[in-house]
Amino acid sequence: MARRQPESTWPPPPREAPTCALCDRAVPQLTEHHLLPRSQGRRQGLRVTDLPTAMLCGPCHKFLHRTFSNVELAREYRDLTALRGHEDVQRFVRWLRTQPATKAVRVR
Repeated sequence: MARRQPESTWPPPPREAPTCALCDRAVPQLTEHHLLPRSQGRRQGLRVTDLPTAMLCGPCHKFLHRTFSNVELAREYRDLTALRGHEDVQRFVRWLRTQPATKAVRVR
């Protein structure tokens, strides 16, 4: 009686691409955005590891930091709901969703 070889697990199944918390696009790589900027959190006596974060795609992350100062982010846009409510962010996300996730997007 011959023994059957166990079914191979190689190559591993492809993983689903993670999704950006702001634009909801599936992208190959995300970056960690501190909802309360590190500089502002340290001023409040918080440890960097205790600051709230969201995983964002590169274009969304760059757009936020080019649009808002750290003080504005700390005061008015501490969570994703507040960020999504801003008119410029809504316009950018609406446009970004039309772009392929593999395309390099230039943020001005």
